[in-house]
Amino acid sequence: MKVVLLGAGAVGLTIAAKLSRVADVHAVARRRHADAVQQRGFRMTGIWGEGTYKFSCSEDIPPGWQDADYCIITSKSTETEAICRQFADTISGREVVSLQNGIGNEEIIARFTDRVIGAMIITGFEWQGDAAVHVSVEAAPMKLGRFPSGTDPVVERLAALMREAGIRAEATANVRTDIWSKTLYNCALNPLGALMNVPYGALTNPHAWTIVAAIVREAYKVAGAEGIALPWKTADAYLDYLREDQLPATAAHHSSMLQDINRKKKTEIDFMNGAVAALADKHGIDAPCNTCIAELIRFREELP
Repeated sequence: MKVVLLGAGAVGLTIAAKLSRVADVHAVARRRHADAVQQRGFRMTGIWGEGTYKFSCSEDIPPGWQDADYCIITSKSTETEAICRQFADTISGREVVSLQNGIGNEEIIARFTDRVIGAMIITGFEWQGDAAVHVSVEAAPMKLGRFPSGTDPVVERLAALMREAGIRAEATANVRTDIWSKTLYNCALNPLGALMNVPYGALTNPHAWTIVAAIVREAYKVAGAEGIALPWKTADAYLDYLREDQLPATAAHHSSMLQDINRKKKTEIDFMNGAVAALADKHGIDAPCNTCIAELIRFREELP
């Protein structure tokens, strides 16, 4: 089995490391990470195990890798379009997986291939240096499904490969629902944790929770208008699950958006709360909290 990971940052390099024990893997990453992997290997610590992994890694796809069984895009959502354009010849007609945050990545990929697999992962990956990542938390198994719905042997085979590599993974016929479910989690915690510079567990504070609840209730209305059948019947039912199950499992995690802001990088807000606000406007739904928090993150992005 040959797997190429495109836009491999903390998530992609860690997935590549795990898969490298059970498949032929090549990761396309930034030069400093690629050089580090080639020179001393990728270093992983945390709940997925500790060790050093060697696998093929460079800034491009070398000869012999254009026929990969799966191309997995793990980049920030802001880079999806550029990656698809750069590697259009490779991904055209191939099985392409979006293992990314937010809403809209699969739709972008579908313009370049008709074989799109959606994926959802709620796991904390934190940089510890070049080609070095700490896996801090995991709230649920990875979900993989044909986008926008359904499953098939190709999806099932990828889920099995992930499990063989030691990653909890399940095939699903309703991956769009899973993507929206993770987006709820991201919208509720990621930007607020970034703005307040606190780990997720701190957001149970009553003042913060008021904002979390408002964000979720607006997003639920938008999901309903989009025809998404979420696993929880009401926004309040999801908020109970968030507080009682998801937050305890990820309480120590610091928002990836906070990491982006600290590194002066563009965040994924337009694929999270910004996407919810845009869809709300499309459906004539008021979403002031999602709009406000999206604008606050954009303001932070522009600070010197």
